[in-house]
Amino acid sequence: MAEKKRASRGKPFMDGGCDEAPASTQSLVVTSCRKTGRPPLARFWRRMASGLAGTALSGIAGTAMAQQQAIGASRLFTSSEVIFSSFAVGAIAAALLSTIWLVRQRGHLETESEEMRSALSEAQQRISNYEALIADKNRRIVIWEAGPSRPEFLGQLPAESGAPQEDRDFLAFGRWLRPHSAAELERAVEALRSKARSFEMAVETNRDEILDVQGRVSGGKAFVRFVALNNLRAELAELKIERERLVTSINLFQTLLDSLEQPVWHRDPDGNLAWVNQAYGDAVEATTPAQAVQESREFLGSIAREKIRATATVHSPFHDRVSTVVRGNRTVFDVVDVVGKAGSAGMAIDVSEAEAVRAELTRTLKSHAETLDHLATPVAIFDREQRLQFYNQAFARLWDLDLGFLESRPDHNELLDRLRSQNKLPEQLNWRNWKESVLSVYRSLDTQTNRWHLPNGQTLQVIATAHPQGGVTWVFENLTEQVDLETRYNTLVKVQGETIDHLAEGVAVFGPDGRIRLSNPAFRALWGLTEEQTAPGTHIRAIETACAAEYDRPDGWRLFGQMLTNFDDERPSLQGTFELFSGIVLDYAVIPLPNAQTMLTFVNMTDSARAERALKEKNEALRKADELKNDFVQHVSYELRSPLTNIIGFTDLLKTPGIGQLNERQAEYVDHISASSSLLLTIVNDILDLATVDAGIMELNYSEVDVDDLLDDVAMQIADRLYENAVTLEILAPKNLGTIVADQQRLKQILIKLITNAANFSPEGGTVTLRGWREGTDFFFSVADRGPGMSEDMLKTVFDRFSSGKGGKKSGAGLGLSIVESFVNLHHGDVRIDSRMGEGTIVTCRIPSAMNIRSVAAE
Repeated sequence: MAEKKRASRGKPFMDGGCDEAPASTQSLVVTSCRKTGRPPLARFWRRMASGLAGTALSGIAGTAMAQQQAIGASRLFTSSEVIFSSFAVGAIAAALLSTIWLVRQRGHLETESEEMRSALSEAQQRISNYEALIADKNRRIVIWEAGPSRPEFLGQLPAESGAPQEDRDFLAFGRWLRPHSAAELERAVEALRSKARSFEMAVETNRDEILDVQGRVSGGKAFVRFVALNNLRAELAELKIERERLVTSINLFQTLLDSLEQPVWHRDPDGNLAWVNQAYGDAVEATTPAQAVQESREFLGSIAREKIRATATVHSPFHDRVSTVVRGNRTVFDVVDVVGKAGSAGMAIDVSEAEAVRAELTRTLKSHAETLDHLATPVAIFDREQRLQFYNQAFARLWDLDLGFLESRPDHNELLDRLRSQNKLPEQLNWRNWKESVLSVYRSLDTQTNRWHLPNGQTLQVIATAHPQGGVTWVFENLTEQVDLETRYNTLVKVQGETIDHLAEGVAVFGPDGRIRLSNPAFRALWGLTEEQTAPGTHIRAIETACAAEYDRPDGWRLFGQMLTNFDDERPSLQGTFELFSGIVLDYAVIPLPNAQTMLTFVNMTDSARAERALKEKNEALRKADELKNDFVQHVSYELRSPLTNIIGFTDLLKTPGIGQLNERQAEYVDHISASSSLLLTIVNDILDLATVDAGIMELNYSEVDVDDLLDDVAMQIADRLYENAVTLEILAPKNLGTIVADQQRLKQILIKLITNAANFSPEGGTVTLRGWREGTDFFFSVADRGPGMSEDMLKTVFDRFSSGKGGKKSGAGLGLSIVESFVNLHHGDVRIDSRMGEGTIVTCRIPSAMNIRSVAAE
């Protein structure tokens, strides 16, 4: 198609591009060129003119021949007619040829148009494919035209990368990129647009995502492509960034080390110098550090290097002081050398001047120590780490501490704890706060002065002076003799005042002239006096007048006045009781004091008097209730037991054949009467036993009881009841359990109560297990059943009286376990119950053996 287009090009008609035409058609062609002036139409008219010219010539030739033939034949037409006919025929032929040519040209034009549309469609398809490829979510392209122009954006970056989705925010790199990445990218984009300088870099977003950025110039346009990296490419970019960081850090540290005044070096794994700083080069008199590395100039001696190589490890760096020669002078350095995978690195700090100062300081301190050691005043010096640096002999004598402990340079905190544990420091209510207050001088530049009153009676003036360089000097001045009287007096006055003011008793002290010296608030409150009425110096007569309205014995205060002002050599004390009109009962006492002073004390005994009266009334009521209870027990014992015994006796008599034959119903009724009477008698006996225990009149008849016989006797007596409940008794006890000193009847009663209770709650066909064993002089026995068990709430009330458990075959009065507990306690034993719901119950009793066989009443 390109070749066709080039072949169809011609010169414009207006510029003389029209081809020469015959004279007959020249005017037509020129007119056409003037009218259109377009190259395609010029070519058309040029071709048309050529055809017309050819047609005209052929027509002229044919006309001439026809004319000759006509002349020769008959000369029918004239010459003008022949010429006109020829022109007409030529015009018709030209028009026909032009039509044919135009049809052919139209076909060519349609073919070319179809080809152009196909090419355009292919180009648009390719453009769509490229745009789809560019619009991937993992890349974005920014395009700038040459010169100042607005950028064009293609594609998007993932949202998780933190890149803005809006075009206007995307070029604000500082908002979504790390500061260093944003600055570097802006410089690269500026160089790309202004100098066409391509670039490729990795940048970090604020969300720690890595982007690959590439800048190129093509076709006069600047292209910057942002690609979101992932997997290996992202890791590679991260490693690249990390490498740049490490390189920057290494360069920075090397620059820092070069600026240090201390020699620093780095050795490779073989021990050869790999890098040194400027100070190292100066120390070994090298022109540059590189020269020192190349010539392997060593800063330390061979012995020191061997020592470092032998002792330094990865986990234990070398740190010691090494002496070496620098510029001809012997110098002491504090050397640190660390070992790693890449070799070792070390640093040397010049401490020669510090060593000289330390030596001078040591000499000075020694001189001062000799001076202070002869002082009688205790002195101790602590360093900035609060460790004991110096102490004199007076300090050691003052605190009487072990010299080995002092020579170990103890911490001040530890020293105070040691003194406190030995009861050598003043007692403090809050030891921690007091200790922090004492040690606060280490954080202050001011001198602190305190007084310590030691438990041994000494008083110390403690002066703590902080040193500007750290540390504190402690001086302890013994002021015991100077402040002993002052301390005693102040302490006495303070204690006396505080004690009297806080006493619940009213206290008033009068001088020999009858004037009050002091009084406490309780005295004023009891007598309804004010502070003005009891001010020091007030005479007892005024106080007597103020107190006269409170009671009906005016001779009381008058008697006090006489005792205060008499001149007898021996002043007697006096005690008594006042009862005021308000109902308050006061116990008073008049107590002589030294220096002819007298103290009056008044104690409010109202509550005690009331309580005493109430106790007396209650005791009287209890005594009467006890008498009533004893009378009731005796009455019930006689009035209930006797009828029940008669009922049981007559019932048994009715069962004998000698009385007469009873029918079946009568015999059944008699059995019911007998069973009910026996049950009622048991309940009455239980109630009487408990009442006897409560009254404290039950006595235990101690005797030697054979345990084997006791168990056999219990098994015989309980057999009928077990048969009625369809329960089997299993006795598990070793033979020859020996004897125990106890009340046999009460022990038997305890066992029968427990077995009866277990049989009542055991299922039919079940087994009640009785176990017995000894532990020393104590006899243990337990009764276990497989009944429904007891809950936690039931266990709390199991020993309460008249508390009968649910789930038994027969309901009782609920006194069995109460009686068991009472009898066991009378034997000074104990009872324990273990029970779980659905698993049964185990009751265990411990009965200690009494030492002597005697009858003991219950307390």
